[in-house]
Amino acid sequence: MTAVSEPDTRTVVIVGTGIAGSGAAQALRKEGFGGSIILIGSETEEPYRRPALSKELLSGKASIDRVRLRPSTFWNEQGIDLRIGVTVTRIDTDSRTIHLADGDGVDYDVLILATGGRSRRLTAEDSERVHYLRDIADMRRLQSQLIEGSSLLVVGGGLIGSEVASTARDLGCSVQVLEAQPLPLSRLLPPSIAEKIAALHNLAGVALQTGVDLETLTTSVDGVTARARDGREWTADLAVVAIGSLPDTDVAAAAGIGVDNGISVDRYLRTSVVDVYAIGDVANVPNGFLGGMHRGEHWNTAQDHAVAVAKTIVGKEEPFESVPWSWSNQFGRNIQVAGWPGADDTVIVRGDLDSYDFTAICMRDGNIVGAVSVGRPKDIRAVRTLIERSPDISVDVLADSNRDLTELAAGLVALPVL
Repeated sequence: MTAVSEPDTRTVVIVGTGIAGSGAAQALRKEGFGGSIILIGSETEEPYRRPALSKELLSGKASIDRVRLRPSTFWNEQGIDLRIGVTVTRIDTDSRTIHLADGDGVDYDVLILATGGRSRRLTAEDSERVHYLRDIADMRRLQSQLIEGSSLLVVGGGLIGSEVASTARDLGCSVQVLEAQPLPLSRLLPPSIAEKIAALHNLAGVALQTGVDLETLTTSVDGVTARARDGREWTADLAVVAIGSLPDTDVAAAAGIGVDNGISVDRYLRTSVVDVYAIGDVANVPNGFLGGMHRGEHWNTAQDHAVAVAKTIVGKEEPFESVPWSWSNQFGRNIQVAGWPGADDTVIVRGDLDSYDFTAICMRDGNIVGAVSVGRPKDIRAVRTLIERSPDISVDVLADSNRDLTELAAGLVALPVL
């Protein structure tokens, strides 16, 4: 006689309605979890694709309805209690209760923290001319002022800043980017590749200023003025500050949950408190490939976290191992990044950098650790597999454009031993 398992009647509360939190709710149902799922988010919008903020949404090419993760009816149909516009103020891990700003409390058996991050802010006066870009409300405020003929200062030449600059130029705005480092996207790309992205900006008419040690950002009735410590000044009608984000750990830390550059978790995404997990941008996860810890801020990493934590909760736990990848659309080019490229890596280029048709493979200590590709998405998928498998491949093979990376990853090509 086959034993019948007891139904799982636990209540899982998920804090955060981004791709990590909403993805975890969906993955739990897909894995057969039959208990209660309560999905709570402070933003008033139903879950949507956040990467669209600096691209399709800001440009007006897509509506909010088009970038929603699911139709409004989906959550109820899946038995997911979606609560938006609700802020969590405190977590009591002893009583297993989360407390909300409206005074309500919600009990949980399992808690998933997917609280994401918040924008790093400059010490500057509040002004309708200075913008940050973290949610739909931020996007709408910026969009209302980003009109043809207006001028924009972008403080920060990272991923968001570069995408905003690209979108603003497409809308007919004049754009100046102020970057502290010698090159834009220096945290994400090796220098030889970052130089090519800088060239894209210059060709598109962006005034890219690097090595800017910003001292002040002030506003007046006429516009915004940025002043560097070396005396240089720039003015514009408005400014976007895009200098990175900070993991939103305040509520977790106050509850006694271990934090260190995010919420610290193990390879199963478990925090220091039993039955409390953390996923997405806020989670600092052991790196099974390079060692140490890694806190990713990428859409696909958050998706992978969501699936992994659902499996753990339903008893199918596997250690989390995933090679991150991300993408960016700038000036008509699709840029994809896999793994953990670094400034000091050996870079092997397949294709032509000058024509923006290439894959640059990054090597460190003889191992493939990352890649950057423009216009070659299949290569990025292959490189992720190569990083996972850590094969012994000679530099000559990797540099040979006649050797297909997809076939190499699939093991279809005999590989020489170093």
